[in-house]
Amino acid sequence: MNKIIASLLIFILVVGCASTGNVSLDEATEDNVAQAIIEGETTKDEVRALYGSPFSVDYTDEGLEIYKYERSKLKADWQMYIPYALIFGSKMSGIKKELVIMFDENSVVKKISMSESDTEHKSGIFNIGS
Repeated sequence: MNKIIASLLIFILVVGCASTGNVSLDEATEDNVAQAIIEGETTKDEVRALYGSPFSVDYTDEGLEIYKYERSKLKADWQMYIPYALIFGSKMSGIKKELVIMFDENSVVKKISMSESDTEHKSGIFNIGS
């Protein structure tokens, strides 16, 4: 019986939190990003030194490069702690941060955008399609 309880406690700790993406965005805010990255001055190499490789790279119709950085931190909602409830469905919610940087033709920052929003992730048979 004690092994079952210990296993359940370990399982709860493991599924209780999840983080994905670039850890350098953990402390990022609109203000400190605007101080670190200056439009018309900061170069692509300086951005990479600050935040590392981007999550994705896109291009505008004009061929300008766009870096996207993401970070999500999720915590389990209360339903995940009910035994057997995970079989039917679970939900995690938290915060998602996204940093988008467009470079000009000289690899200098042209535009930056930092956003932070609520997010959730659902799984299980009762959450299909929701």
